[in-house]
Amino acid sequence: MKNPMTFIPQQKALPSDSFSNHVGYRRMFSPNALTIGLFLPLRFYRGNSRVLEGQTEIIQQIDDANFSALWVRDIPLFDPLFGDAGQLFDPFTYLSFIAAKTNHVALVTGSAIFSLRHPIDLAKVATTLDQLSGNRLVMGIASGDRAIEFPAYGIEYEQRAARFAQSVDYFRQLLQEGELSIDSPLGHFSHAQMLPKSVTGKIPLIVTGASGQSLQWVADYSDGWLTYPDATSNSQGPKRLAQKIAAWRELIPNHDFRPHVTNEWIDLVDDPNFPRTPLQGGFILRTGRKGLIQLLEEWKNAGVNHAALGIQYSERPAAEVIQELAEDVLPLFPTHQIVSDTQVSW
Repeated sequence: MKNPMTFIPQQKALPSDSFSNHVGYRRMFSPNALTIGLFLPLRFYRGNSRVLEGQTEIIQQIDDANFSALWVRDIPLFDPLFGDAGQLFDPFTYLSFIAAKTNHVALVTGSAIFSLRHPIDLAKVATTLDQLSGNRLVMGIASGDRAIEFPAYGIEYEQRAARFAQSVDYFRQLLQEGELSIDSPLGHFSHAQMLPKSVTGKIPLIVTGASGQSLQWVADYSDGWLTYPDATSNSQGPKRLAQKIAAWRELIPNHDFRPHVTNEWIDLVDDPNFPRTPLQGGFILRTGRKGLIQLLEEWKNAGVNHAALGIQYSERPAAEVIQELAEDVLPLFPTHQIVSDTQVSW
């Protein structure tokens, strides 16, 4: 078996035009444009899962309103010291449930922990979901940051960066057509296939942060990049974000287009003129819709192609916030239209 420290990936990122027929990717990403997605859950778990009751109805409203994407997080174990249980359900099982309740919205993991899960299991569940959803799956992926989870899986926390790179490479090899032979530090086999294949033969992998890799690695091996936004209460944060995005894109081979994604937790107040105000040290942004629109414009000018918004901390009812976003914000940052969705009657 190869030494993880000398591992050389075989499968680099795909050219952006490889996703020209990918439904989820096309809804979310295009050069010089920004779309809007929403994080689930719409309200955070506080010791009782009934907080999620009624969420499916609002998810259907999100789909009907033509938001670009729905995002779910991957948190295997709830560490009370970390203070965030995520969206509770297994991300792939829940996205399958959402796929059956919606028709258009892209389904996004934000982010699947590639260092904890075996690439065969990841590829099997991803291609299955891609088929069942009509090619709507986009995968945000990460190396993980919750130290309690790694020994629970029998994995050393310090190995997460190496395992992440190995898993990305193995995953991409599994998606190739025909009979496969794979030799990886994470496993090997000869003369077998991974079935089902994805609808278009490809699933976009959007790397979160550095995931333990260099910026050059992210430029070479990611199909897109998800980073934290920097400060959002003033224009200086988006300006610094623009510098980060430009430095990354300068390293991308042949200056191919790769989408950039960022996110923010917002408390959208009913006063549209309420100024952008940081809460909890900048972890949450309280703002009226005009301030949010201003931020989204600054992100777009910085090179961001998709904004994933979380409304879990909003004091107003979730349905009310989503209605305002749909009526007054989404038309300014519309979802990219595609000729037709790839729906299959299973």
